[in-house]
Amino acid sequence: MTLDLSRWQFGITTVFHFIFVPLTIGLALLLAVMQTTAYRNRRDPEKYEKWSKMTLFWRRLFLINFAIGVVTGIVQEFQFGMNWAAYSRYVGSVFGAPLAIEALLAFFLESTFLGIWIFGKDRVSARIHLTSIWIVSAATALSAYFILSANAWMQHPVGYKVVGNRAVMTNFWAVMTNSTLISSFLHVISAAVITTTMLVLGVSAWHLLKDRREGNAPHPVFATSAQLALIVGSIAIVATMFFGDNQARLMEKQQPMKMAAAEAIYNTQSGASFSLLTIGNLSGTPIFQIRLPHMLSVLADNTWNGSVQGINQIQAKEAAKYGAGNYKPILWVTYWTFRIMVGCGILMFGLTAIGLWLMRRRRLERSVWFLRISVFAIVLPFLANSTGWIFTEMGRQPWVVFGLFKTSQAVSHVGTGYVVATLVGFTAIYSLLAAVDFGLMAKFARFGADETDEHGEDGEDETQEREGGDRVPALIY
Repeated sequence: MTLDLSRWQFGITTVFHFIFVPLTIGLALLLAVMQTTAYRNRRDPEKYEKWSKMTLFWRRLFLINFAIGVVTGIVQEFQFGMNWAAYSRYVGSVFGAPLAIEALLAFFLESTFLGIWIFGKDRVSARIHLTSIWIVSAATALSAYFILSANAWMQHPVGYKVVGNRAVMTNFWAVMTNSTLISSFLHVISAAVITTTMLVLGVSAWHLLKDRREGNAPHPVFATSAQLALIVGSIAIVATMFFGDNQARLMEKQQPMKMAAAEAIYNTQSGASFSLLTIGNLSGTPIFQIRLPHMLSVLADNTWNGSVQGINQIQAKEAAKYGAGNYKPILWVTYWTFRIMVGCGILMFGLTAIGLWLMRRRRLERSVWFLRISVFAIVLPFLANSTGWIFTEMGRQPWVVFGLFKTSQAVSHVGTGYVVATLVGFTAIYSLLAAVDFGLMAKFARFGADETDEHGEDGEDETQEREGGDRVPALIY
């Protein structure tokens, strides 16, 4: 019971935290692009004003998301000591270095230059102010890289040796250049850009629909934001599909059980088909299926008649290698999370393709049906991100470190009551934070690009002291 509840707690807090991570990474990059475009057009008043307003509008959502993301992320590292003490002792030598570097280098770099970007406008030169947001963007990606290095080691441990009952790092660069890390990092970064562009597209579509209902011309800030989101998003979706395909090939080599579980394929097959939909039992006797011939073989090793290992054969191999036990993950979880992730990706690909066609025909701002769909499509990347991570982590079970350390060995020796209390407490607090975050995001997303909130356009209190022309900055956190 302690193990199951601890897994639920870590799963809930991790999935919730990862709602904000991709948006932070992607919005930082897009804001840097927007501000750079404004800077390059500083001699053209009309273009400069449009891109500056665009930067200010999306900055509001970025800061809200960043603040909530930091708060929810702090809990993650504490849980390693609270619920997973045995795991922390086992992997501490390996995990310590990348997580320490992430905190001391990437996070502090990110927060320092974010402060310059927030408070430094009109206090530092335009070039330094622009440079600060680019450094923030690079730091968010660097932070993701170091954190993913720890997760990639759990998926595919390298650069270590086992001493006593601990894994000890022997090659830092092997950990930092893990093939699984490079593949997952590229996939996560491109998915983060998709998440951001779908949010930008959806919010822009809402404003364009509002302008149409009120009989106004499309606002240039939101018309341009929608176009930028479609162009960048379509590139990111194609990149994500490519990197995801590469991950599937690595998965077939490194964790074949995960690939077999994703398809619920029980026996090794050549020219294996890919199941789009299964109704009924996943154990091999379904009521109804839709399958694509040979596609699983193509996905697994890029050959038409390639061999894909089955669950039964892999179970026998792992039992012989690691000892008696059940090495199968929960099949319905892996099967459906994989399909939801892929399905959301296909829907977003189709949406951006249609959007690009409408943009080319100069009908984007007038296509009511497309704009309405775009508003609801905001949820797609978040659903894809969540199910993708659930598949990645649940598909590795029963291992917490693949081939080395089982999840059942990693849990802390604490009473079930303590875990119940923290599970209920964290879930309640995170639910409250979710309500606050979504409420603030919705509130500020509805603001027009020419409007300000009650504290002014830049988050500064409009009731300022006027004596001597001094302006008193207000706290934004």
